[in-house]
Amino acid sequence: MPDTTDSGSATLARLRRELARGTAELAVLSMLRTGRRYGYDLMKTLQQAGGGVLEIKEGTLYPLLHRLEDAGHITAVWEADGRARPRKYYAITPSGRDHLRLLRTEWSGLVNGMRDLLDALEEEAP
Repeated sequence: MPDTTDSGSATLARLRRELARGTAELAVLSMLRTGRRYGYDLMKTLQQAGGGVLEIKEGTLYPLLHRLEDAGHITAVWEADGRARPRKYYAITPSGRDHLRLLRTEWSGLVNGMRDLLDALEEEAP
């Protein structure tokens, strides 16, 4: 009989990566709504706050930040803050707040729809 544990773990890891990619924009804008942050801080906070489910790597985060900046949803400013190396701080814009409201509405609809679907299927199960 084949061992499905490795297969299940790989599937779960793949699902988590896809969910992190699909929700990264919502998560980043939500975090920036509470105040400005630099990239590494965003990445670490997402990893900690999401219980490992929102593990976003640099190769995903920084291109996302650039896209959000290009779209006018966030601004970025380099600051030294008394450090030898400056950090790039990101802040949400009014356009970003509007976009965040749209993303939150879509996310809520998706979550509620999935919950309804799963509940309905559970009721039908023998």
